[in-house]
This record gives sequence, C-alpha cells and structure tokens, in this order.
Amino acid sequence: MAAAGHFPLRADGKGALWDLLLYVPTVVALAFWAAATWFSGDHTLAYVLAFLASFFFLVGANRVLRTRLMLLPAAPVRIDVQAETITIVQRNGQAIDLVKDQRVYGDMAGRSFGLTGLNGNGQRLQFVFHRGQFADEGDFKAIREALDRLAVRGGKAERAARPGRTDS
Repeated sequence: MAAAGHFPLRADGKGALWDLLLYVPTVVALAFWAAATWFSGDHTLAYVLAFLASFFFLVGANRVLRTRLMLLPAAPVRIDVQAETITIVQRNGQAIDLVKDQRVYGDMAGRSFGLTGLNGNGQRLQFVFHRGQFADEGDFKAIREALDRLAVRGGKAERAARPGRTDS
C-alpha cells in the first residue's frame, strides 16, 4: 500500500496489450479500406477514411505510449494528494499542481478514471489513469477515496445537481 497521499504509478502491460488489440486492427482496416476506396475512384471517401486511420493511430499510440506504458516524457509517474492540491509528477521530472476546480470522472466499469483541474496559470489539464497502473487494488481504491474527498465528481448528473446550473 502506498504512503498516505503519495501514489506511484507503474506501466500497465496487460492494458497496453488490450489497447493494441483494439487499435491495430482498427487502423489497419481503415487504411486498407481507404486504399481500396482510393483506387475505386471515390477519392472523397478515401480522404475521410485515411483521416480516420491517422486519427486512430495517433490516439492509440498516445494511449499506449503515454498512459499505459508511460514511455513519453509527459507521462505521469506519481500522484500526490495534499489538502488542497493534486500534484502530478511526470516522467521528465516536472511536477504539475492542480490547484483549482479539480474534478474526477470515473468510468462505468470502475477500471479507470479521468482527472482534470486548473494549474497555477489557469490552464485546464486532464489526465487518465487505469487500475493496472497502481501496485494493487488497495492503492487504486485509496487514490479514488483521496480524490473523492478533494475533487468534485464530474459528469452530467453532478453538474445538474449543483445550484445555478441549467444544462442537461
């Protein structure tokens, strides 16, 4: 179990494999479909399919290399939760403080969560964390509890429940 307030992250190889099994066939299928469409003469659809293949390639590469395997310099390697601040320590050594408007967005399956907030310059930053990045189930539950005490739960139901909000 991690020390109170300090949660180190680790590479999630199993999750990376699942992501690769999702993104690689999708990108390959879109690329082949784009090529076939190009040579059949429908260039407009080919451009759209090539764009989609490129988009899914970039999203998948970022998800695998940054959030799952933590190989990129901007990949989070530790989360520190203090009384009013959430600090994200990146692989390159830079520490990012989320000082205001921290929100936690959980998925329906409870396997990952998103964290957003404003840094000291007022810039909104967002991060995604997966259960496999934590040493054990206890650390994952502990970080969720610590974040729930500090951050506001995000999502449609929570926004609608706050006074003065009219969005649905």
